Amino acid sequence: MVSRLRPIFKKRKETIMEKAIKRYFPIFLIPTMIAFTIGFIVPFVYGIFLSFCKFTTVTDWKWKGLENYTKILFVNGKLDTTFLHSLWYTALFTIVSVLIINLVAFAIGMLLTKGIKGTNLFRTVFFMPNLIGGIVLSYIWLMIFNSVLAHFSKTIVSTQWYAFWGLIIVVCWQQIGYMMIIYIAGIQNNFFASIPESMIEAAKIDGANAWQLLKNVTLPMLMPTITICSFLTLTNGFKLFDQNLALTGGNPGKLSELLALNIYDTMYGMTGWQGVGQAKAVIFFILVAVISLVQNKLTTSKEVAE
Repeated sequence: MVSRLRPIFKKRKETIMEKAIKRYFPIFLIPTMIAFTIGFIVPFVYGIFLSFCKFTTVTDWKWKGLENYTKILFVNGKLDTTFLHSLWYTALFTIVSVLIINLVAFAIGMLLTKGIKGTNLFRTVFFMPNLIGGIVLSYIWLMIFNSVLAHFSKTIVSTQWYAFWGLIIVVCWQQIGYMMIIYIAGIQNNFFASIPESMIEAAKIDGANAWQLLKNVTLPMLMPTITICSFLTLTNGFKLFDQNLALTGGNPGKLSELLALNIYDTMYGMTGWQGVGQAKAVIFFILVAVISLVQNKLTTSKEVAE
């Protein structure tokens, strides 16, 4: 008798819960939406509007139309090579950092799911750099780089390529541990993806070697996790600012200036160019959004349907 009543009680309990959620849902949603609107949507829309204006403060503006956008590439009738250099320099930096971070994080994640002794300690050690702020981390690495390069009468900003690989090392050292945790979660069937043991055993019985197992079983099943990690590293690469500012400051001669720092210098380092800086920020947003959507589409299309 009791066993017959349990489904009824459970159904009734779920119905009461659903009613409570529907009743009190707006109480929790409305404050969040108000905060999101005030903190993000309004500044975002107003920022787009200011990109068409000449201004010194957000309340002191004068409509200029597309003039700010024309000044992105041309200054006094001449091509602005600084912005174009920052564009391809950022693209190259992002490609290299995405590849290194994901490959190394995945490799470490695979190793730390093999039952090695001290796995938890290794996970903690690898993740710790992510807890350090970008500015502090960059100053620490700046001292390390310059102390080593001093033996060769060089500094981290002697050339743009010294600066480039310095940025790569700092960013990889900071983000690999974070991506490693996500890959481990996917491998251990706790997060985005699941790799059934039965599938692995079946592949081994069929004679699959380690490389075939990785290529045909592990990677396809981990595509949701790979999508997340590649998206995060891609957007972080394009948006990188604080490490660039603290480690190289764009030197030598703005040759190591990434897009975010270039926009910052235009906005705050050039009098009367706030509108141009805002226009660059809008273009920057569109660029990152389009690339991220394309990347997400490409990786999700390779995911294995459940």
